[in-house]
Amino acid sequence: QVQLVESGGGLVQAGGSLRLSCVASGFVCSDSAMGWFRQAPGKKRELVATITRARSTGYSDSVKGRFFISRDNVKRTVWLEMNSLEPEDTAVYFCNALVGVAGAYTAEWSAWGQGTQVTVSS
Repeated sequence: QVQLVESGGGLVQAGGSLRLSCVASGFVCSDSAMGWFRQAPGKKRELVATITRARSTGYSDSVKGRFFISRDNVKRTVWLEMNSLEPEDTAVYFCNALVGVAGAYTAEWSAWGQGTQVTVSS
């Protein structure tokens, strides 16, 4: 059974930083590209950061240069380091394995975790 458990969110002032964690189980995490998604109220879920099996990373334009994704396959964990946070980053953040190719990734698993709430105050 696939499980994705996100943590590390919270309330932070604009300009602050947070580090999110995602622990994956129920599938071979090391065989998958992994990604962080976010969903703001009233908006569609969007992919903001990706990391391949070879640890190549990719970012949406909205977070490039501020967010950094990393992974540890032994710990089955993916992190998202978020810096210079802006109120527009307020959302629930989720992780998932990815299928497809760079620029056209989609989530592999339909069973999403509960996510972790990030709220950035101005």
